[in-house]
Amino acid sequence: MQRRQWFSRLIAVLAAASTPLLPSLALAADEAPDALVQRISGEVMAAVKADAAIQKGDVNRIMALVDSKIMPNVNFSRMTASAVGRFWRQATPAQQKQLQDEFKTLLVRTYSGALGEVKDQTVSFKPLRAKPEDTEVVVRSEVRGRGEPIQLDYRLEKTADGWKIYDLNVLGVWLVETYKTQFAQEINTKGIDGLIASLVQRNKAGATAKAG
Repeated sequence: MQRRQWFSRLIAVLAAASTPLLPSLALAADEAPDALVQRISGEVMAAVKADAAIQKGDVNRIMALVDSKIMPNVNFSRMTASAVGRFWRQATPAQQKQLQDEFKTLLVRTYSGALGEVKDQTVSFKPLRAKPEDTEVVVRSEVRGRGEPIQLDYRLEKTADGWKIYDLNVLGVWLVETYKTQFAQEINTKGIDGLIASLVQRNKAGATAKAG
């Protein structure tokens, strides 16, 4: 198997095991970030394993679970701004909103599809290295299932509403940096509106593929 194919399959397994690690709605402002991640991990993994429709790949059920349990607790404003990079300040408020909405849809579809693959994966957490006054931390974990353990880390920031995810590291590759490179190429070639149009097209194609 070529490295690209191997990596793609690995990402799918990771997404299945890792996406549930993102925080859910009722965040406690005083809950430690690693405790929060572990708690939500258990809740969502249990929900997936108990739902036959999700296990069979029911897109609507998967999307609903992801959107209700995960997405409201990701700082999409920061994540999108970081992915767009220096071009973010050049975008109008309307363009920023479009970018955020389309990027969110892209990530939801990317990670929701893998939830149906959750089987017997387990997640182990490393001790949190942080000071009580820290407002940004990295929660480090390993996904265990078939094969070797897989590194999976999260960057979280403390907000008035509790800890929120703003980046994800899979095998040493941070999600925001990956998209930042892609987005910069799009913007340099087609401008901000070109990137928005590209994201819209990708999301439409993804919706069509899932519906087919």
